[in-house]
Amino acid sequence: MELKEIQNLIKFVAKSGVNEVHVEMGETKVTIKTGGDVVQQVVTTPAAIEVAPAPAPVATPATPAESAPAAPIAVATENDNHITIKSPIIGTFYRKPSPDKPNFAEVGDQISEGQVLCVVEAMKLFNEIESEVSGTIVKILVDDSSPVEFDQPLFVIDPS
Repeated sequence: MELKEIQNLIKFVAKSGVNEVHVEMGETKVTIKTGGDVVQQVVTTPAAIEVAPAPAPVATPATPAESAPAAPIAVATENDNHITIKSPIIGTFYRKPSPDKPNFAEVGDQISEGQVLCVVEAMKLFNEIESEVSGTIVKILVDDSSPVEFDQPLFVIDPS
């Protein structure tokens, strides 16, 4: 099942008002559950099949603590031992969980592994992006409410 098909399925479920949908295509299984304002997506594929990355289970900004994070991509940069956190999905980058809340992280903040750095909205689903490393935020590379592409650098972190 391709990412585009999964995205279309999510749109359909969100518009239809159904509570749960299960789809199986060969060895790929997709389950989408809705509960009030929360839409969750669970994708299971066998290890042998290569599938384009899909958003992880998510929640709306009103309940960001309930969502599981999308796995950010961390890459070492040429500048010393800095790590670059990249977007795992296409969407809109937000630095805070909702307009009336403070930013998740600022330049100079000490962060720990698993700490939420931002959210990326994709098709009305908010995906929390967590840090894969502990360290200090050196640079935030994207402006709030800006569109981001897959694999686009978001943060530079000094792991020391």
